[in-house]
Amino acid sequence: MKLSAYVLAMAMTASTLVGCATSPTGRNQILLFGSDQLNAIGVQAFDGMKSEIPVSKQPAQNQYVQCVADTLLPYVPSGVYSGDWEVVVFNDDQVNAFALPGGKIGVYTGLLKVATNQHQLAAVIGHEIGHVIAQHGNERMSQTTLIQTGSQVANQVLAANQVPYNAEIMGALGLGLQLGVQLPFSRTHESEADLIGLQLMAKAGFDPRQSVDLWRNMEAASGGERPMELLSTHPAPDSRIKNLQANMDAAMADYQASPTKASCSQ
Repeated sequence: MKLSAYVLAMAMTASTLVGCATSPTGRNQILLFGSDQLNAIGVQAFDGMKSEIPVSKQPAQNQYVQCVADTLLPYVPSGVYSGDWEVVVFNDDQVNAFALPGGKIGVYTGLLKVATNQHQLAAVIGHEIGHVIAQHGNERMSQTTLIQTGSQVANQVLAANQVPYNAEIMGALGLGLQLGVQLPFSRTHESEADLIGLQLMAKAGFDPRQSVDLWRNMEAASGGERPMELLSTHPAPDSRIKNLQANMDAAMADYQASPTKASCSQ
């Protein structure tokens, strides 16, 4: 087990020589893929979704979501994506939204029943754009590549040295990576995107306090049926709310300094 962890650590350390970066919150990252690669993947995935999921035909609904996105996008840091962003409303009951590298934003109509005003919708879209700003997709792909490579090398070393219980050790390593690296990593991404989105919405003139109300709505909509936080890729709503509230003073300062206040009619 120690040998497996050591081999993985060696692979991760070597990767920092070619892919070290820093997230918008100052967290160290390993990014092994170029932006052109990620943009191409994002565009391809988005085109596939548009061919598989019905797109909303409601003009008012589309204009409302487009308005919220258009109000946020001028505050996205330069260099994240230089082209025009495409915003699509998918006619689906999922309470969800997403943003992809390559300037793609998708919002499911189910979200509009839970994000009950422009500010709450901006909190969700801002959060999703935050994932793109922080290059979380690149980071997750890089992490998966390193884990797969490290696990394969570790398995070969264990087999070559005829270590007893090879299969059991590799199984435990996989579980350990899931609980010890991948899930906390995903929760870190979610919390980081929350803070980036909070700042983004505030600067764009959306009331950041509504982000707290959004997560209360989300918790009510879920009916409390969530896995324990340790085993979840997303922080519990209470944790998210505490994190948002801890950063609310700075967000309110950005909101009050915003030259205009957002105005998107639902």
